[in-house]
Amino acid sequence: MTTSASDITFRPLAGPEELGLFQQLSYVLDHEVEDDLASGRRLPAWMWVALRGDRVLARLSWWTPPDHEDPFTLDFFDVDDSLPPAERHAVGLKLLETATAAVIPAGAPRPEYGRFTPGDWREDPHAREVVDTRMNILAETGARLLVERLRLEWRPGTPLPAPSTRLVFRPATDREELLSLMTLVLEGTLDEHSRTELLTMTPRASAELMYAEEFDTYKSPREWWQIAELPDGGGPVGFVIPARNHYHPIIAYIGVLPAHRGHGYIDDILAEGTRILAAQDVPRIRAATDLANVPMADAFARAGYVTFQRAINMVWPSGS
Repeated sequence: MTTSASDITFRPLAGPEELGLFQQLSYVLDHEVEDDLASGRRLPAWMWVALRGDRVLARLSWWTPPDHEDPFTLDFFDVDDSLPPAERHAVGLKLLETATAAVIPAGAPRPEYGRFTPGDWREDPHAREVVDTRMNILAETGARLLVERLRLEWRPGTPLPAPSTRLVFRPATDREELLSLMTLVLEGTLDEHSRTELLTMTPRASAELMYAEEFDTYKSPREWWQIAELPDGGGPVGFVIPARNHYHPIIAYIGVLPAHRGHGYIDDILAEGTRILAAQDVPRIRAATDLANVPMADAFARAGYVTFQRAINMVWPSGS
């Protein structure tokens, strides 16, 4: 599908051979796109550009996990920031609405939008303008800010805490054990994605959805997934999921059961997950937590993780 507005054409890429065209504009995930196309995480039909002649004025792309058929998240949305503000807003809006109408079936929910930002984007005038421009365009289509998150990184050479003297660790027995613990830790969660899901589904259904959409996609050993227990049969305290996603070693999920919160066990559990990945001689370990989840952010800081970026997540209400 190709549409035109005066001298601007809005269309998807013809194929992977147009990747260079798509990358006339830049974003921190550009280096991943070629492999995403090869692995089916992106399709040319999901990658759209606004063109004036051969010049890209705006672009966007959806992404999906392997073995998924539909777009999962809108993770590229860029405009040429050298354009006058009114023009870049109009071009970006037209591209977003044209591509969405072509790719997302009528009546289907729009996939969430996510963008990585500099850690100081609110204090840096240029970075703030870049982020605000994109957020304002999306807001005009009905999107709202869901959450801002910290993107965190542990780097080799950072001291590792000594093994816990209060907890013992063992691999998760099976899917059901982990789902049961995930269901329990959702009580009182500070994670905004989970809190939003709990408005429309049970804690068990939310845990099953996370497991299916995230944990089932990891190819790294399940033996890394650790249950933290009190010694001498005292029962589970929490768990941690160290893993490799499609791009990085990560702390995918970590939780402390409500009955055991407030005792600092999160530090022991996070340290164990970090040690498991560090033992694989990884170049980095990535993690993320909501900006408002201060206890978790503080735990990552104590474990030596540093904030290297933030992330903005926006969603469209049902029916938008």
